Amino acid sequence: MMKFSILVCDDSTVARRQVVRCLNDSLSAEIQQAVNGVQALALLREQHFDLICLDLTMPEVDGVQVLETIKAEKIECFVLVISADIQEKMKVRVAQLGAIDFIEKPINKSKLKEILHKFGIH
Repeated sequence: MMKFSILVCDDSTVARRQVVRCLNDSLSAEIQQAVNGVQALALLREQHFDLICLDLTMPEVDGVQVLETIKAEKIECFVLVISADIQEKMKVRVAQLGAIDFIEKPINKSKLKEILHKFGIH
């Protein structure tokens, strides 16, 4: 069986580690990391990921720009936004751009599991 491939994109090392740890506790997957939107898009263009865990607030290319690019370039993947910036307007915006859900930082493992499960990711 193919391992599920996940890209964790966040400019904070601590946040990335936390997300990776939660994911590893929740499922068996190949997890790669990107330190910013530029790196994430480069990886997305060269290989397939089933899921991206995406921070919104990043320098250079932020999470919204990453989502816009994924949509524009028709890159197939689930995007789960993980951010401390949880305003209603932003939730609506990322949903319009195709994000499957939104998790607040610091990440809650059972909430993450629940979302992954809902989308058949386990």
